[in-house]
Amino acid sequence: MRLLLMSDTHLPKRAKELPGELLAELPRADVVFHAGDWVDTATLDLLESRSRRLVGVYGNNDGPELRARLPEVAYTELAGLRFGVVHETGPAQGREARCAARFPDLDVLVFGHSHIPWDSTAPGGLRLLNPGSPTDRRREPYRTYLTAEAHDGTLTEVTLHRLPPR
Repeated sequence: MRLLLMSDTHLPKRAKELPGELLAELPRADVVFHAGDWVDTATLDLLESRSRRLVGVYGNNDGPELRARLPEVAYTELAGLRFGVVHETGPAQGREARCAARFPDLDVLVFGHSHIPWDSTAPGGLRLLNPGSPTDRRREPYRTYLTAEAHDGTLTEVTLHRLPPR
């Protein structure tokens, strides 16, 4: 099962549209994750229409229309793995322990907010993934997103994709 992970698209404030490289991944993905800060409903509509399955949450910059359509935390089971999606997890220091305590029944937690890619494993085995942002690199050298493969209870091929400067 191929997964596509993104967050913090901030359209149309930080960019006018999603990058073509990211859009090209949509038909290849079995499941698309978006960890919040969409900002506009058009991006949600686009991903819903082009994704086989979309798992998304709202972020701190998402208004009432998005909050009416998306949960604060989403849960799903895929290929024998228990996934959670949330926008904010707090400061980097202590993140693994905090998230392991808050989400004890998950195998993988996808999060956003910082625009900083993250891939770590908490004590007890919770995998934490932040895809960064495909539209707003902030202090990072690149705009980014993640892809991964999930099979038989294992997450593999986790790949950080760096988008070229615009």
